[in-house]
Order: sequence, then C-alpha cells, then structure tokens
Amino acid sequence: MERARPPPAVSVSPPVDLVLGATSCCLACVFTNPLEVVKTRLQLQGELRPRGTYRRHYRGVLPALAAVSRADGLRGLQKGLAAGLLYQGLMNGVRFYCYSHAEDRGLTQRPGGTVAAGAVAGALGAFVGSPAYLVKTHLQAQTVAAMAVGHQHNHQGVSSAFETIYRKQGLVGLWRGVNGAVPRVMVGSAVQLATFASAKEWVEKLKGKHYRGFLDCFVQISRKEGILALYKGIGPAYLRLGPHTILSLLFWDELRKLTYRHQQHGV
Repeated sequence: MERARPPPAVSVSPPVDLVLGATSCCLACVFTNPLEVVKTRLQLQGELRPRGTYRRHYRGVLPALAAVSRADGLRGLQKGLAAGLLYQGLMNGVRFYCYSHAEDRGLTQRPGGTVAAGAVAGALGAFVGSPAYLVKTHLQAQTVAAMAVGHQHNHQGVSSAFETIYRKQGLVGLWRGVNGAVPRVMVGSAVQLATFASAKEWVEKLKGKHYRGFLDCFVQISRKEGILALYKGIGPAYLRLGPHTILSLLFWDELRKLTYRHQQHGV
C-alpha cells in the first residue's frame, strides 16, 4: 500500500510573497525592536576600549531595557523603528520573493535545495536592505549624553540620516558594512528557511496524531508546557532572533494561506 504523502505547500505567486514576506517581518519587528535597541547599545558599549576602563551603562538585557526606559522614556525602546521596518520590508520582501520563486521552480525539492535557496535569497535581501540597516543602527545608538555609547550621529530622522550619509560618504557609504551583513544573513536565512520547511513537513505528518496544524502545535505546546517550551535549547544569543524568526515565519505562512484561500475562491 502506497504511503500517504503530505499535502503540498501553500503556493502563491512570488510577487505576492514579496508583499507577504515584508508584511510578516515588519509585524515581528514591532515586537522585537526594543531588544534590537538593547543589542545595539550593548555592542557599542566600550567599543575598542579595554574592559574596566569605561563606565558600563548597560549590564545585560533586562537592566539595559530599564536603563533605556529611564534615559529615553518608553518611546526610546522603539528608537529606529521606522528604519527597522524599512529594513525588514526590503530585506525580507526580497528574501521571501526569491525563496518563493525557487519553490515554484521546484529548486527546493532537490537535495540541499532549501539550504541553497535560503542562502541565495538571504544574500540578495541583505544587500538590498543594507542601507536601511545602517541607518537603523545609527538611530538606535542615539541617546542622552550621559548614557551615550559609540559615535553619536545625531540624525533628525530616517530621511535626514540617508541624506547626511550620502552627502558625507557618497553612494558607497550607504552600503558600509554590507560585506559583513551578507554572509551573516546568508547563513541565518539558509538555516532558518530550511529548518522551517522541515518543521512544517514534520507538523503535517503529525496531523491526526497530536496536532491539527502549525498553529495548533504552537498553541498546545504553549498551553501544556508553557511559552518557554517554544525556546527549548535556545541560548541568550537568540533572545532577539528567536522571537523575531518565529513571528516572521508564522505571520508569513498564515498570510500566504489566507491569500491562497482567497485566490481559490476567486475573491
């Protein structure tokens, strides 16, 4: 007797996936941007200075969140959000568009296809979104003089930041740091999309056994084991990346399903 195959993945056109991918990651960015602000401050603190020779304003994730709130108010936790949304929209719009195109061409069905497609899609997305990421970092580092870490660019906003960087450093200056961003996003994208594809297939096979689908799996684990069970084995380095990845891919997959159902019914 032939083994039942899992149902095919939801398929929508690559241009639609560009919009859905951008939207899903922007939604996730709203929730995770405070952690991105803290990460930027922690990374810039004591830059190129021996340990113990500078004052530490930020000491770990939770104390840093409190320090930012005290210095800049609760709105300070969302510094750089506009630039962050622009980055997520550009980078992940391109990334999901390219990955969806690879799916439509059947490239992800080949051995190692999901990894290769995820890596290439990530590299292209990182390149396109690099200027927005640069501006986001500049804006997130800005704070009152007493709490300042790293160089303070004092941009008045996103458009002002783009204009200032272009005027001082030219077009090339907007892509400063792209050579570090591309390999980082390539690796992350390859692992993320390949893992998500495998996890989705696993959940599909479990339908009728433990879970009715991805969302049901998410809800059941949260309810019975607690929210922390969703992060089993995850280290502190993934405190920001974990939630952002889960929310981005969850939003993306659900938006694709919704779009596919509308297309099927001719809406």
